[in-house]
Amino acid sequence: MTSEKILFVFDFDHTVIDDNSDLYCKRLAPGGKIPQEIEETYSDLGWTHYMGLIFDYLHKHGVTAKQYRECMNEIRLTDGMRELIEHVAEKGHECIIVSDANSEFIDYILTETGLKNAFSRVYTNPAKYDAEGRLTIEYYHTQDWCDLSTVNLCKGQIVVDHKETREREGTQYKCVVLVGDGNNDFCPALRLSEKDVVCPRINYRLWKKIQKLKSESEEGNDGLKIQAQVVNWTSGLEILEFLKTLN
Repeated sequence: MTSEKILFVFDFDHTVIDDNSDLYCKRLAPGGKIPQEIEETYSDLGWTHYMGLIFDYLHKHGVTAKQYRECMNEIRLTDGMRELIEHVAEKGHECIIVSDANSEFIDYILTETGLKNAFSRVYTNPAKYDAEGRLTIEYYHTQDWCDLSTVNLCKGQIVVDHKETREREGTQYKCVVLVGDGNNDFCPALRLSEKDVVCPRINYRLWKKIQKLKSESEEGNDGLKIQAQVVNWTSGLEILEFLKTLN
């Protein structure tokens, strides 16, 4: 028998919060600027390596854990997200975060906003402060099976693995609702079935990719397809209103 429990999969940056937590901390650098030689590493070596270099640079310039946390306190939740997350949790559904940010920033922001207990799991790149106070970051995993994802994080595989683990524990979900905004949310969106829902933030990269697929499909080009129902949003309240229409 199928459960009435829904699995909600949230991205974090530009979804739960209305900014990019990793990039936000760059303002802690001298003059708010990161050296060009570090900026140039992103395209070649990936996001996590790039952020590791930024954290090293900030540490060399005396940035402390307290300063990082004060910086994170400045970031606001995206409109309607608190209401959406609290509603979903109150209804007894399961919420997880799958994000290419880092565990230190996500844990701190969720704790400070009072939303931490709404989430059963957070899948992200592990981060911690070392003995010298330097913020360090590692890959969540190293993958070579998904061309749509970065080497350190395949969100689609994480969602599949999470569902399989829960099924072994006896949980059968009614459906999956994926809420996101970025390129790395495209892989999990493609893995959703017709009973599932994908919620791309309007005018962000995931929305643009889905719009492009829709246009290509209308032109008769058979390629990648989104099988899930698409619910576009600018505020979490729009997703909340949609949820009220689900039986």
